Amino acid sequence: MSNPVTTLAAAALALGVAATGVQTASAQPVKSVVLVHGGFVDGSGWEGVYQILKKDGYEVTIVQNPTTSLADDVAVTKRAIAAASGDVILVGHSYGGVVVSEAGTDPKVAGVVYIAAFAPDAGESVSSLIANPPAGAPVPPILPPVDGFLMLDKAQFAASFAADVRPDLASFMADSQVPWGVAALEGKVTVPAWKATPSWYMVASDDHMIPPPAQRMMAERAGATTVEVPGSHAVYVSNPAAVVDLIEQAAVAVAKK
Repeated sequence: MSNPVTTLAAAALALGVAATGVQTASAQPVKSVVLVHGGFVDGSGWEGVYQILKKDGYEVTIVQNPTTSLADDVAVTKRAIAAASGDVILVGHSYGGVVVSEAGTDPKVAGVVYIAAFAPDAGESVSSLIANPPAGAPVPPILPPVDGFLMLDKAQFAASFAADVRPDLASFMADSQVPWGVAALEGKVTVPAWKATPSWYMVASDDHMIPPPAQRMMAERAGATTVEVPGSHAVYVSNPAAVVDLIEQAAVAVAKK
């Protein structure tokens, strides 16, 4: 017959090991990342960020939004979230911040990261956020709409959007622009994700598309953990390591909550 004291001790030890295992598992970072591009570009700009995240062991999905309307872009993003493994860190650049604000209320989203992005409140859109720019702010070289779509002046694309990107790549980005639907700019957020989901924000201090003071205002309003780095609007292309660092901070932080 087994000794009751020994049996109880073994059971207690087993329970302790099991509890430790649970604690260890719960402390693991979120390992799925969904990247959402902004206007005038497609998902290929995330390549540098993607490569580093993959090397670090993350599952990465790059959303190819049509940028035709907010509803369409949110639908594409939600499909990517649904297909991802487990919880997700949802990352948006520029107009992609509007998309992740709307799509980020999905229960699988553990954290939202804004990279030089719009972070609208309920009822706000890109159109409303850019209606009254700060005094002296650079004016993005947006051409008049054609058939309901916008483009940037190719000759001014590098200076306004990608001043710190190597010239040949900035030229390629200008020549491969994706027309941005006016309807997407006018799409209003209903319930922004940052009101209930932990958020992070990277301010690009040399941005000539979204003025840095506007970025700081949106980050503060959202209660986001904020970092500021030197960089153009295309900081996600020119400095992918800094972007990855913020994403990974978010992935670790939400795992501890």
